Amino acid sequence: MIARAPAVVVESLSKAYGATRALERVSLTILAGQFVAVIGRSGAGKTTLLRCLSRAATPTEGAIRVEGRDIATLGGRALRRYRARTGMIYQQFNLVRRLTVMDNVLIGRLPHTAGVWRWAALARCFAPRDRDIAARALDHVGLLDRAWQRVDTLSGGQQQRVAIARALAQGPELILADEPVASLDVANGAAVMEALRHGAAGAGLTVIATLHHVEYARRFADRVLGLAEGRLVFDGAPAALDAAAHLRIFGDSAAARAVREPLATAEWATA
Repeated sequence: MIARAPAVVVESLSKAYGATRALERVSLTILAGQFVAVIGRSGAGKTTLLRCLSRAATPTEGAIRVEGRDIATLGGRALRRYRARTGMIYQQFNLVRRLTVMDNVLIGRLPHTAGVWRWAALARCFAPRDRDIAARALDHVGLLDRAWQRVDTLSGGQQQRVAIARALAQGPELILADEPVASLDVANGAAVMEALRHGAAGAGLTVIATLHHVEYARRFADRVLGLAEGRLVFDGAPAALDAAAHLRIFGDSAAARAVREPLATAEWATA
């Protein structure tokens, strides 16, 4: 087996908002090509972790090293380069609804356009190479046949797959997905997760996704991180999510039990 290099190294990461400690001394190493799910109750620090990884938020303490450089110290052009290499997928699809699927995916190529093509891209006239990359991304998520359809005619699950294709077309090395299936039903959520896993694997990308339901983490991730009150309390394979791990991550409230209960078998069967 070929050893994989670290993609992201987090060292004693803390983030405070006033007196609130959203993250507390989180340390971990994520290997290139891993599909990592981050689970935990609301307020556990999942989104804050992703915001620090994307540099939408600056850590209060600690370091996040990518290719040996602490991204918390980046600014100007270096920060723009890092963000261009980091694909973001959100719960809300953030698509331009009046444009076609292809036009939305091509938006992911904007960080890589320069010179005359930069101005042409703003008028939706992209280089042939960019169109080829966008088409391959759509093929990865199973939507190439919808390339010239308006986004606002698609279902919610299809729109999220367009958002994944846009992130893939960006040519990232890392994809960060914040609750990408929270607004979808089980069948559409499973289709989106499969598209994300398949697309990332095809491009050899590292994925870190926050998820609400443990069953998605079990089914699609190859590593799970559990956060509780800003601390990392679980780091292991999905199969290791036993009762003791659930208790550490979610506690024992009725709301937490609802989050961690398996989704209905009949629902998964339709996914």
